Amino acid sequence: MVLGSFTNLNKPSYKVDKVVIDAGHGGKDSGTRGVMSKEKDIALEIALELGEIIKEYLPDVEVIYTRTDDHFIELDERSNIANKNGADLFVSIHCNAVEYSDEVHGTETWIMGLHKSETNLNVAKRENSVILMEENYEEKYEGFDPNDPASHILFSLYQNAYLSNSLKLAEKVEYQFDKRVGRHSRGVKQAGFVVLFKSSMPSVLIETGFLSNPKEERYLNDELGQTYIASGIFRAVRDYKVEIESMN
Repeated sequence: MVLGSFTNLNKPSYKVDKVVIDAGHGGKDSGTRGVMSKEKDIALEIALELGEIIKEYLPDVEVIYTRTDDHFIELDERSNIANKNGADLFVSIHCNAVEYSDEVHGTETWIMGLHKSETNLNVAKRENSVILMEENYEEKYEGFDPNDPASHILFSLYQNAYLSNSLKLAEKVEYQFDKRVGRHSRGVKQAGFVVLFKSSMPSVLIETGFLSNPKEERYLNDELGQTYIASGIFRAVRDYKVEIESMN
């Protein structure tokens, strides 16, 4: 497998120097479940692998993890880590699941925005329901109710100054999954995710596959499969970095 190379010939005024990698869920929050695995564990393995690839092939980029082991981190703290460190990108790794089918499969990359279907809303509701495990969540998130569709609509309408660049990165991720990794891409989608809302930089949430699909669950638990996924995300980050820095 060829990860590709990167050479920075210029010294642009704007650089992608710091990437925060967020392994979704953790600790008491297991996320979705398959027959033999939990989302929190797969997300962590892919996140750590992604970080190692970035360190090796983009040595000028600092990698910051929101977690490196199995512990619970509140959603707003994940974005706070990125904000406090002045990150240039925020990449959140997840796994998907649906109750109605064991055949649905593929990748999805999400950016902050207004959901356009009931399915999109349900994904956001599932990911945002994590806040119910946090103390004083009503006060902390200003009355946001993850079970109320109206809350998600209002939440999604907040202006996102980083929408354009988030979209650039998301499209590159799905392109890599489809054209280089050989995954079925379900495309770039939008919904109101708490973990993306407070991030003061381009941000994406990547659903790497469906644990509700037995074949895909095996792939997501396979070490080589995880490496392919991480390498695809890496190439998207690398290509995004090249494009952004060439615009200076």
